[in-house]
Parts: sequence; C-alpha cells; structure tokens
Amino acid sequence: MARTIAKDHEAKREAILHTAARFFAENGFDRASMGKLAEACGVSKALIYHYYPSKDALLFDILDTHLTALVTVVEAAAAEPGTPQSRLRALIRAILVAYRDSDAEHKVQLEALSSLPEDDQRHLRALQRRLVTAMSEAVRAIEPDRFSGRPDLVGPVTMSVFGMLNWFYLWHRPGGPIDRDAYADIVTDLVIGGLPKVCE
Repeated sequence: MARTIAKDHEAKREAILHTAARFFAENGFDRASMGKLAEACGVSKALIYHYYPSKDALLFDILDTHLTALVTVVEAAAAEPGTPQSRLRALIRAILVAYRDSDAEHKVQLEALSSLPEDDQRHLRALQRRLVTAMSEAVRAIEPDRFSGRPDLVGPVTMSVFGMLNWFYLWHRPGGPIDRDAYADIVTDLVIGGLPKVCE
C-alpha cells in the first residue's frame, strides 16, 4: 500500500527550504553539514533525509524554487501593457520586491550554484537565461534605434542592471532612507537617462 503524504508535508518542506537557505548563506554550502542543518531546522537529521536524499538535492530545490518563482514574476511584469519606460520600471521593481524575503536564497544562488552536478546547473542556468532575456528585451526597447547600431551593448547594459539589483541585499538595511521602490526608481532612471550617452 502506498504511503500517503501528510497534510503538512508541503509546509514542512517549505520551512526546511527557507531555513536551509539561511543556513547555507550564513555558513557556506560546502562547509554546512546536514546534522547542523537539522539542528537549525529544529528537526531530526532523519527527517531532512526523508525530504532530500542529499545536500545537493536540497540545494537544487532551494534554487529551483527560488528561480522558478522569480521567472514567473519577471515574465509577468515584462508582459504588462504600457510604454517601454513603464515596463522597465515595473520589471526592475518586480525583481526587487521578489528579492525582499529571498536574500538568503539569492546569496546561495550566487555562491553555490556551481557546486551542483552539471545537469542541475544546466536546468538552473536556463531559468537564469529567461530572466536575462526578459531584462535585455526591456532594456533594448528603451532605445531601439540606438541599440540597432550598437547591438553589442545590450548584453553589458543588461548585466549592469542585474549588478545593481543583485547586490542590493549587501548594503540595504530595512528602515533606512531608501526602500525597494525608491531604489527601483533610481536604477530605472540611471538606465533610461544613461542609455543615450552609452549608445552614442
């Protein structure tokens, strides 16, 4: 007879994912042990292994869950009606809002993705490329004529935008003078205002 899934199975899995992301972010994925992780989660090591057969499987689920949710948010924002400027602003704001409760997941993505097996990395990098594609299309739409003459600049500008967004968690402090919405406007205005000079 097949085992039934407990009603709180998904809630427990999500709790493990969030705690594990914080634990890996604070201690480093390579140095983190499943035993110490179980202590941090307040559960037995056996329960961790009930959900995940290995530390790699747990890391993959953290990153897959995080990136899949981010792709959903970003692609929805990119598809919103409006001017190219309003879509870029909405896209940048959506990313920063999506990062709000995912600083640990984001840090683990930056630092530990390359620790996974190649097949897992390919899957996750495909999700990352979807994020980059959405942003690059939004950036190109701001100055289509200028970029038509300098298509080589779309990639560097796109990655510069992600650079401003991806490291926000390092310096931002909740309750400070700049919140996420205000920073989204700063980044958007820098891009819109700077592109004419960049594409000269």
